[in-house]
Amino acid sequence: MSGPDVFAPATLGPVRLRNRVVKAATFEGRTPDGMVTDELVDFHLAVARGGVGLTTVAYLAVAPEGRTDRHQIHLRDEVVPGLRRLTDAVHAEGTAVAAQLGHAGPVANGRSNRARALSASRMPSPLSMQMVRAATERDLAIVLEQYVAGARVAVRAGFDVLELHLGHNYLLSSFLSPNLNRRRDDYGGSLRARSRFPRRVAKAVRDAVGSTVAVTAKVNMSDGVRSGLQPDEALEFAALLEEDDALDALQLSAGSSLTNPMYLFRGDAPVAEFAAQMPFPVRIGMRLVGRRFLREYPFEEAYLLPLARRFRAALGMPLMLLGGVNRRSTLDLAMDEGFEYVAMARALLREPDLLLRMQSGRTDEALCIHCNQCMPTIYTGTRCVLVPESTQRRAS
Repeated sequence: MSGPDVFAPATLGPVRLRNRVVKAATFEGRTPDGMVTDELVDFHLAVARGGVGLTTVAYLAVAPEGRTDRHQIHLRDEVVPGLRRLTDAVHAEGTAVAAQLGHAGPVANGRSNRARALSASRMPSPLSMQMVRAATERDLAIVLEQYVAGARVAVRAGFDVLELHLGHNYLLSSFLSPNLNRRRDDYGGSLRARSRFPRRVAKAVRDAVGSTVAVTAKVNMSDGVRSGLQPDEALEFAALLEEDDALDALQLSAGSSLTNPMYLFRGDAPVAEFAAQMPFPVRIGMRLVGRRFLREYPFEEAYLLPLARRFRAALGMPLMLLGGVNRRSTLDLAMDEGFEYVAMARALLREPDLLLRMQSGRTDEALCIHCNQCMPTIYTGTRCVLVPESTQRRAS
């Protein structure tokens, strides 16, 4: 059965989109002081001018200790003017803007943040070489308030969509993972118990913002590790989110930033390049065990689609297909298979105007070669290394 035209206008909750293509969140590496910069605005202007329907600002932490490092923005009154400048500029190009809200939890770098990281259960951090402490009931109450406060800041800053980060073993995802959640209280054990806190956060954010903006979530279909969240339980969790009716759509992702990041990214694993960006002694550890941490998976077009089909068949709510989308035919296939939106990331780093050229028939496939050399650039400004920086500046 033929689906809708991916380039036709669409809605996401209360938000009107000019098309169904989403620029997925990729940390931009353009906030060295934790504030909006001209470079961050330009990054999103480039893809807005290139034709996306929705671009996602990542990663906006709801608390200072919830950042993966201290250079990220955490949502507070001081960042509203800069974020408003960004949203106004993108809106002027006809594109909607999403704010990815999250708390990094065990993925946070406690040394960089100068605050001990939190997780569902106590564990060692490979990032800061510290122990991550288990969140107490009081911690959870505070984090819940931080999500609500962060959501309200994002609405004041002019965002159209709030994307809750429920994946990749960040804090909320750490509760879902049987590998990371070893609690014996009301937040551990069964999937229903492990999902209690993430569901509370989603409902609290929806209650706080009402129908003024769309609220979505990035969720894992699999953690990509044997002891982590598996597809059956991930699907059960997604069904609970659908039952709660607090979200307008789910973006289907996979992988663990702690134990298996390449399960999401696929293609070449840039171990040496990552090691070069790390501080000592993490750099030494990356060189020694990097191949075990950054496992290499062969790239295939739309590599998450086979798993995503299970979610599409079982759920009635709108879904975003993510993962290795490089061809115009894949955009159309996603529509034909019942996905309401398609999310792209790496292909747009190399070609911010890719969608305009696809829509006009000038190209059918992205130039991205999946080398993943863009991944280590998050520390200096996320970009495709195959495109001269001067060219990227002119494009924005």
